[in-house]
Amino acid sequence: MVKRPSNWLESLNCAIEGILWAARTQRNLRYHFIVSVLVVVAAMAFRVSALELIFLAMAIALVFFAELVNTAIEVIVDLVSPEFHPLARQAKDVAAGAVLVACIGAVVIGYLALSRYLFQSTGGGFSGIGRPPGEVALFSVLTVTILVILLKSLFKSGMPLKGGMPSGHAAVAFSIATSVVFIQSSITLSVLGYILAFIVGQSRVLLKIHSSLEVMAGAAVGVLVTIVLYLIYP
Repeated sequence: MVKRPSNWLESLNCAIEGILWAARTQRNLRYHFIVSVLVVVAAMAFRVSALELIFLAMAIALVFFAELVNTAIEVIVDLVSPEFHPLARQAKDVAAGAVLVACIGAVVIGYLALSRYLFQSTGGGFSGIGRPPGEVALFSVLTVTILVILLKSLFKSGMPLKGGMPSGHAAVAFSIATSVVFIQSSITLSVLGYILAFIVGQSRVLLKIHSSLEVMAGAAVGVLVTIVLYLIYP
């Protein structure tokens, strides 16, 4: 039986011990620490605004929170189910999914906060009156990814990165290629973008991961969603 802390100082010490143990045993958490340090250093070097710094701090805290909760769930699952069980695996997968969602959110926030400094844009960011460069392309890929996940859950076929309707790789590839058309005025780059997207889709068929119909459906999702977003936010 675990002894409860008798005062706030012992509670604080237990919390710190938990963080240290997780950092020692979880490789991904150590990676998060390294990336967080780099983000903070970049924010200080670029002299970001107070609001941008607040959002970056919130994003970092969210990722650490999700990773610590994921670690706690994994420990509990291993304790109550030392043998393999499908529900134990599902619990771990869902907890890992929470970490992935937090990381994606942190990447988006970091991009919005730092893009105008990295790409020397005159506007954008949380404190600027403009828009950060390439934000429609970024949100197009995110929207396409979310739709692919919803469609795969609806059709109940395939795995997240293998098989299923529609092809996520084709959807993302054609979304990026469509963004190139809107961002770049060069016909050559636009054609090359679609050629590359076609190669990605064709490779999924040749590897027998997707059928031609699944690839075409993914391509349609990627192109149509991206066009709609660029028309809504020109």
